[in-house]
Amino acid sequence: MGMVTPATAQPVATFSSFTYSGKDASDLLTAGPNDYRNPVLKGFYPDPSVTRVGDDFYLVNSTFSWFPGIPVFHSRDLVHWTQIGNAIDRPGQLDFKQLGLSRGVFAPSIQAKDGIFYLLNTCVDCGGNFLLTARNPAGPWSDPVWLPDLEGGIDPSMFFDDDGRAWVVNNGPPEGTPLYQGHRAIWIQEFDRKTLKTFGPRKVLVNGGIDLSKKPIWIEGPHIFKKDGWYYLSCAEGGTAEGHSQVILRSKNVTGPYEAWSGNPILTQRDLAADRAMPITSAGHAQLVTTPDGKWWATFLAVRPYEGDFYTTGRETFLLPVEWKDGWPVILPPATAIPWTHARPALPQGKVPIPTSGAFTLRDDFRGKLPAYWMMLRNPRDDWYRTGAAGLMLKARPIGLGDNANPSFLARRQQHTNAVAETAVQFAPEKEGDRAGLVVLQNDDYWFFVGRKRVNGKDVITVDQREGPTRPRLGKTLFTAAAPAGTVRLRIAVQGRSYAFSYAAPGARPAWKPLGKVETDSLTTKVAGGFVGSVFGLFAGAGE
Repeated sequence: MGMVTPATAQPVATFSSFTYSGKDASDLLTAGPNDYRNPVLKGFYPDPSVTRVGDDFYLVNSTFSWFPGIPVFHSRDLVHWTQIGNAIDRPGQLDFKQLGLSRGVFAPSIQAKDGIFYLLNTCVDCGGNFLLTARNPAGPWSDPVWLPDLEGGIDPSMFFDDDGRAWVVNNGPPEGTPLYQGHRAIWIQEFDRKTLKTFGPRKVLVNGGIDLSKKPIWIEGPHIFKKDGWYYLSCAEGGTAEGHSQVILRSKNVTGPYEAWSGNPILTQRDLAADRAMPITSAGHAQLVTTPDGKWWATFLAVRPYEGDFYTTGRETFLLPVEWKDGWPVILPPATAIPWTHARPALPQGKVPIPTSGAFTLRDDFRGKLPAYWMMLRNPRDDWYRTGAAGLMLKARPIGLGDNANPSFLARRQQHTNAVAETAVQFAPEKEGDRAGLVVLQNDDYWFFVGRKRVNGKDVITVDQREGPTRPRLGKTLFTAAAPAGTVRLRIAVQGRSYAFSYAAPGARPAWKPLGKVETDSLTTKVAGGFVGSVFGLFAGAGE
């Protein structure tokens, strides 16, 4: 995502800095000097796929209709991760159109062979299943190579066999008429690395799940790996909510038949008491990887509710070791809670300039290239932002946060249940409805805005909220105050379901003047729906 120059025909908001800070109760738990904290990637980093090349690990996540899409991370120890790029970083690679925020790119998978990285993915409602390739995982990645044989399916993954053949497995509809809602299947087909096409017969490996008589739902996220002459097929089952789990099957032939382990699932949290303290829930969508010393580990997604099934931080990336039992891999025994801390892999400890786990504070001053973790809603249609010595400049355009479009809005993930975002903005609204400020957003239908706005010919500070798809797309105003002259500082503090909004003039004491507080679960997945997590961001909009 390069730097662009806003045109001068519309007012421009200049944000001199952005500070994010977060600390959760789990961050206060004691961790030993050789321990790591879960999750290893806090915030909206779902569907992790991991692979190893030599001493290096690479990981990718889903981003749905956010752009740039599919972050690519690098690590040497599976604990400390550095984002090295985004696989979808050119507007022409995919077109997210005006899709809902939880459409677009679903679970990606990454593998490497003979110096080439292969990234398989599905663009839901925007093209279908596709392949990207790269010599360098930091990019550039190729334009999509479409895989029409996988039509109707999601979650494609590559497997390279010892004999040089390559295979693609994916979730797809079952043969014939589905027997019930959520009845899916896992398919396999051979892949030609020279033509980058699937070929030959397609075959069902798993119908419905590990026990069709129990009507299992949403068998998906398949990955094949090989060990001791066995082909293992690892899949998610049970949907991505609290019933989520990971199951394992194996076969002596890559095309089956596959036998399910009697001890399944190999990971779940659905068999624990719902009222347990500090729960981690909805665990699944795992992928196994080996370290250079032959140990086995798994990355997977799970969530951290602040209460019940309510969470704003989205589905996050966790890490645990894998134990082998009688020829089967186990991530966690039954009825075992995911640990918040664990002994780290016996690998050289990595160092990360941008923290992704634990409690931390991070400040962006936007003097150089926009960091890779900043995102926008869908593909950009024109040039509307610039970074430089003054900070981040956003052109105020007549595209709002509720328009299912690409507003002048740049955001980063909310990574803690308890978090604070602050910024300082210089903005001179020219006409009714011009506005610029700070936002916390779950999707186009659920968000808060605090900032400077032109209302009835006056400059005011407002807090606006949109609370559902049937509500006005510009939101409704909850709180107002007279705007100070010049630059205004803005603050949103989130504690679970509590959202507190404040503002201040630079140098003013006391620094923050409260505007108001709202208690709501509306920015949770439970209420807002979808698969994403909340973000904090900077926004500029023009009146209409």
